[in-house]
Amino acid sequence: MIDLSEIEASQVDARTKGMPGEIASLPLSAIGAQGWNVLREDLPLPLAVMRESAIRHNGDWMRQFLKATGAEIAPHGKTTMSPQLFARQIEDGAWAITIGSVEQLQVARRYGFPRMLLANQAVGAQNQRYVVNELKRDPEFDFYCFVDSVDLVHQLSSAVQEAGLERPLQVILEGGFVGGRTGCRTYEEGMDVARAVKAAAPHLSLRGVGGYEGLLRVPSAEESTKRVETFLNGLIEMALGCDREGLFGAGDVLLTAGGTVFYDLVTARFKEAPLSRDFKIVTRCGCYLTHDSGEYVKRFEQIRERSPWVDRFGPGPQAALEVWAYVQSRPEKTKAILTVGRRDISFDSAMPTPLKWLRPSPGATVADLQPIGPDHVVTGLNDQHCHLAIPEDSPLRVGDMVAFGISHPCTTFDKWQVICMVDDAYNVTSAIRTFF
Repeated sequence: MIDLSEIEASQVDARTKGMPGEIASLPLSAIGAQGWNVLREDLPLPLAVMRESAIRHNGDWMRQFLKATGAEIAPHGKTTMSPQLFARQIEDGAWAITIGSVEQLQVARRYGFPRMLLANQAVGAQNQRYVVNELKRDPEFDFYCFVDSVDLVHQLSSAVQEAGLERPLQVILEGGFVGGRTGCRTYEEGMDVARAVKAAAPHLSLRGVGGYEGLLRVPSAEESTKRVETFLNGLIEMALGCDREGLFGAGDVLLTAGGTVFYDLVTARFKEAPLSRDFKIVTRCGCYLTHDSGEYVKRFEQIRERSPWVDRFGPGPQAALEVWAYVQSRPEKTKAILTVGRRDISFDSAMPTPLKWLRPSPGATVADLQPIGPDHVVTGLNDQHCHLAIPEDSPLRVGDMVAFGISHPCTTFDKWQVICMVDDAYNVTSAIRTFF
């Protein structure tokens, strides 16, 4: 049973990044009752916030997509590492939560999430012991992990036997590609692993085939599509081979792939898989919930071009995550320095995008927000400073507030222990905690 009460009761105070310096300790659940408003400067900047309306819109949009495709979603929890957002995704209908490490699994299990998919290899004695002991402790825990080698199959089987687990550890055969990350590179390698899993019964059970196609992106959208479809065909071929040889265990076969770039291709191709038994399509895109103002804007336009039918769901995902900062210096005519840096905001995919600005004043509201044009460009970040190229006639001056959109939400989330949720007037309504 999912129980977030420990998180809601956890304390925040002036030591918590993003919290006002004068507050005493208060529970996370009380943040929404403080009457804070970002535009009134009730909180210090830099400050990461999530817009509640965009989160709600994105959840509704994905729910429509899944209904239309017949797929399930196990959103990747590594994006946010926030059990409160995991719970929201489960309430929206997510089949499971995906994680990328056993450390992330430990966080999710602390709060009672009942079905988890480790889209990675569980290697190492401590990690394997934790998994099998958790399965033994909780008979209702439904867990799946990837395997891509006979060696790992033997290790997992031994861990199950040593723990005395009386039900099989459910594994998914992972297919990969040359130059990629994990995953069997050839059909023959994959079938050897699948047969090893079958031979390890009743300690292991092969429940499906999966992989990750996101690294097949190249500058050409057409070539990217071709490479992804070829990879998906290879996964289906492995699944058909396992089906023919009777290697799958009991239950629906799982076909799983799909980051936040090609989930339309994944669901369409998997739907056509000619398996002889029932199967479930599970996409694992994690960034849909918050979207962004950079990388995934471009990628969603490619989805619309490939699959124009998604337009019937209305406007696509919206950017929910923003990071606000002050202009702290205008040391040169065409340069401003702002109070946000690598410790606060994503920069691995692209530099932040200035979205809008505000000159603080008593009673400031969203009506006072002004757009920032494309002639204001982030040229670099230091730990605590942002270098912004500006035109000589830029209206920005010291003390002004600037909201930045981000590219690739994962690496903004991991810089904040607490992130405030805001309504469309930038009133703080609640907060989430992350566990990185």
